[in-house]
Amino acid sequence: MSDPRVTKLRYVGLAGPNYATERDFLQDPWGLEEVVTDGELAYFRAPGSTEPFITRWRGAAKRSLDVIGFAVDNRGTVDALAQRFARGGVKLISDPKRLDSPGGGYGFRCFDPHGHTLEISSDVATVAPRELKRGESIPAVLSHVVLHTPDIKKSVNFYEEQLGFKVSDWLGDFMSFLRCNEVHHSIAFIPGPACLNHVAYEMRDVDEMMRGAGRLLKAKVTLKWGPGRHTAGNNTFSYFLDPVGNSLEYTAEVDRVDDATWKPTVYPPSFEITDQWGTSVLSDGPQGMAKPTPDPALWQTPPV
Repeated sequence: MSDPRVTKLRYVGLAGPNYATERDFLQDPWGLEEVVTDGELAYFRAPGSTEPFITRWRGAAKRSLDVIGFAVDNRGTVDALAQRFARGGVKLISDPKRLDSPGGGYGFRCFDPHGHTLEISSDVATVAPRELKRGESIPAVLSHVVLHTPDIKKSVNFYEEQLGFKVSDWLGDFMSFLRCNEVHHSIAFIPGPACLNHVAYEMRDVDEMMRGAGRLLKAKVTLKWGPGRHTAGNNTFSYFLDPVGNSLEYTAEVDRVDDATWKPTVYPPSFEITDQWGTSVLSDGPQGMAKPTPDPALWQTPPV
C-alpha cells in the first residue's frame, strides 16, 4: 500500500448546552438540514452535498469540540493508519469497527497530540444531493476547521506525518494552513489553549455567501468579523457567533491547489493580508471573535 493518508474532512461534532436552541439555529437560519435526532444528538447535512452529514450536535453541560471526522480511501487505509498510530504511540480510543452514524462505514477514533478526538473512516454511504436553487445561499460543503494549539509545530508535525496533510501556507510563524486534497486548507492552527477557533462552511460563490450573511443579519445573528477576503487561501469570509458561543464562518472561493506546482508562502501578518478588501473594518475584527479557553473535553472519550 502507498503511504496511507487522509483524503477529506467529513464532519465536525460540536457539543454544548441549549440543545434545542442550537439545533434550531443550525437549520434556520444557518441552512443545514437535519438528518436524524434523538433529543440529545442530532446530525445535519448540506442538502447539495453527497455526505450523509457534515455536522453533529450533542447536548452537554459545557461547550466543547466533540470530534473531527476525516475520510480515507478504503478499509485497508483505515487499518493501516490505526496500526501506524499504535506503533507511533498515538492514543487510540477505539479499534477499527463498523460505524453507527448516518451512512455507516468503517473507522476508528484516536486523540491528536493535544487531546482532540479524531475519527478516521471509509466506506461511508453517500446520499443523493438536492439541486440547489440559484441564490438559495446555504452551505454547499464543510470547508475547514481551525484549532488553537499550545504548540503549533507539534500540531503541524502530527497532521503532516501521521495523517498525510501538506502545509499550504503560513501567516508569519504562528498560523499554519494544511490541506489533505486540492482544497487549500481543511484544517489550520493558531496559537492558544487547545480548543476550537472556528468551523467554516463553503457557499457556492461570493454572491451566495453575501446573501447568506444578509439572512443571518436579518435574523439578528451576531457578525464578529467580515465580510472580507483573506490572502492565504484567497477565500471570502464572514464569521458569526452561534447561540452557544462557537465561531462559525460562511466562506466562498477557497483556493484549489495543484500539488505538483503549489509552493507554500509565508505571509507577513497585517490587516491587509488577513483582509484584502479592507471591508471587515465594518465589524469587530478577529479580536472580537470568541476568546480561546481550554476545551473541557480534551482527552475525554465522547459518549457517542
